[in-house]
Amino acid sequence: MVVGMAGTPLPMFPLSSVLFPYAAMSLHVFEPRYRAMLQDCLNGDRRFGVVLIERGSEVGGGDQRTMLGTRAVVVRARELPDGRWLLQVLGEAVVRVEEWLPDDPYPRALVRDVPPSPGVAEDRDELLATATGRVRRARALLAEQGGAAPLAPDVSLDGGGDATAAAWQLCGAAPLSAYDAQRLLAAPDVAARLRLLAGLMEELELDLQRMLAAE
Repeated sequence: MVVGMAGTPLPMFPLSSVLFPYAAMSLHVFEPRYRAMLQDCLNGDRRFGVVLIERGSEVGGGDQRTMLGTRAVVVRARELPDGRWLLQVLGEAVVRVEEWLPDDPYPRALVRDVPPSPGVAEDRDELLATATGRVRRARALLAEQGGAAPLAPDVSLDGGGDATAAAWQLCGAAPLSAYDAQRLLAAPDVAARLRLLAGLMEELELDLQRMLAAE
């Protein structure tokens, strides 16, 4: 699915979390409107948009949504006996909402793809190595405090040699607030995204070290 510059209709799933391109997300679909959305997606090309809820709740509507999100594709879907669904989706591309359409029978919007901008190539390898090291350290410190598990040494975050994919995968592995994740999604290019990620992980590492020292 290639979204045109004029905007293409896309079902939308507003969430309290951010999905990055090249990253996986598990979803539990239980509201009737999103069950209807999922049925239409599974009968079509299995794609919908994910956007962050800036204010409000995932349940019931009436939320305020960001205008920048990610197009997702359903890679696995399992229906439960009571009609709920368990999904595994994969982020494909950043999309910008041009216009929100009526939420009938579920949220939809006119969206367009945001073309990736690789930025300056010369320092990408160094930036990626720095950000990777800081994500690993932050995850390790969180694990010491009973938080997220550390990244296994053999986990590959090189994006198969694609710097854009590697940066997104690294963002997906990082312990982030929804606000900071949205900032990374909106970064103008790979280099800017990696610099921001490294800075966020450095701040988190310092906070965690202070907390450990105070125990």
